[in-house]
Amino acid sequence: MQESTYDIYNQARVFLDLGDPIYTARLLEPVVENEPGSRSLLELLGLAYFHSAQLNRAEATFRTMIELDPVDNWAHIALARTLERQNRHEEASTYRRLHAVMTGGSLD
Repeated sequence: MQESTYDIYNQARVFLDLGDPIYTARLLEPVVENEPGSRSLLELLGLAYFHSAQLNRAEATFRTMIELDPVDNWAHIALARTLERQNRHEEASTYRRLHAVMTGGSLD
């Protein structure tokens, strides 16, 4: 019996919580391929990439999330942090400012 997307998502969440972001990404990649518009799957995949230092993939995933929902403030701060880890601080500041405006918060 084939596992449902929901089951795979939950399994991936457990592996990420246990500190295995690489396996999390391996579980999610084929599911995201089949459901490229699922923001919850993309968020978890982006986190897996970020935590396993696959920063180009994390960046692409967070950019996809912003394309799907331009006012997703979480995706903006996740992209900013990913860019900062790549020492692209000037580019990251744009997304930090957008996050701050959307949340009414600070730039941190």
